[in-house]
Amino acid sequence: MTWAAWWADQAREREAAGLTRTLRPRPTDDPTTDLAGNDYLGLSRDPRVVEAAAAAARTWGVGAGASRLVTGTLAVHAELEHALAAWTGQPAALVCSTGYHANLAVVTALADPGTLVVSDAHVHASLIDAVRLARARVAVVPHDDVDAVRRALATHAAQAPDGRALVLVESVYSVLGDAAPLADLAEVAAAYDALLVVDEAHGLGVHGPGLVASAGLAGQPHVVLTATLSKALGAQGGAVLGPVALVEHLVNRARPFIFDTGLAPTSTAGALAALRVARDEPWHADRVRARMAALAGALGVPPAAGAVLSVPMPSPQAAVAAQSDLLGRGVRVGCFRPPSVPDGVARLRVTASAGVDDAAWDRALALLTDVVGGVREAA
Repeated sequence: MTWAAWWADQAREREAAGLTRTLRPRPTDDPTTDLAGNDYLGLSRDPRVVEAAAAAARTWGVGAGASRLVTGTLAVHAELEHALAAWTGQPAALVCSTGYHANLAVVTALADPGTLVVSDAHVHASLIDAVRLARARVAVVPHDDVDAVRRALATHAAQAPDGRALVLVESVYSVLGDAAPLADLAEVAAAYDALLVVDEAHGLGVHGPGLVASAGLAGQPHVVLTATLSKALGAQGGAVLGPVALVEHLVNRARPFIFDTGLAPTSTAGALAALRVARDEPWHADRVRARMAALAGALGVPPAAGAVLSVPMPSPQAAVAAQSDLLGRGVRVGCFRPPSVPDGVARLRVTASAGVDDAAWDRALALLTDVVGGVREAA
């Protein structure tokens, strides 16, 4: 089969399954109310954040110019790393170019074929890919099942007493929106000398310094954080936070960090300014949580622990149709469809953003209630 024929076959299969995805560039004057994005606190356009990014461009240029180990580590990188560590209560931080890279870096630098990785069934694709790249032994356990984690670690300890182990979870899961039982997981990890790696992509900012800190686990030597700078902090980039020895190890062994150009100074400075706003003005996060409660109540679904609400739809086609209907009425929402959903259930993805003004939010909430109610009646 030629490549052209294969591509055509793949396109037909996607279309038949309702899984075709397309890129839709947003114009600068986009009139729609955006409830699809990840700018949870509405900081990406905050004048203080924008000016910090612009000032960094004037000072450093638009790019870091090299990998971090050559000449690409800038003073603003060190400043952001210090601020992230202080805010989250971690001893040290290492900034990467994306949150995806942060997850790849920490897992591939810590795991090898002799390491057991115990992975929650709902972790992000970046953690799944990281395990594959590490070629580690993996035990995928049912979602939020602490006993399954314990059993996997106990079996590993019995079979390989000197072996190392990682446990991979998210503080807030991106699809179902539930929070991980972090205190229980940390206790199990400590009992078996395992490292608990917590992806705080959806917890940081929405819950202040994150759910690891809220659980009283900040600075614990067996708990490692990864985070993105592109959601609540409205910029771009990622970070790994944990013991100083961990960061030193990543600088020397993490290929996704070593062989990548440093995070652009504009994004670095923007994230730093956003961190300061999020830290000093907690009402942004309070607004997100209040809107989440209102949104979930209006749509008759349980509230999410983070800023993203998943609204189950009868099928991928129904989800796409509802998304299109809302867009036609001026409200942009996301859409979760297989293979992006761990349980195969298509959903609308609605962000309870603090950056939307009250009038636009109220109108969007009314439209969502109308459209979702219509889908449920038709089903």
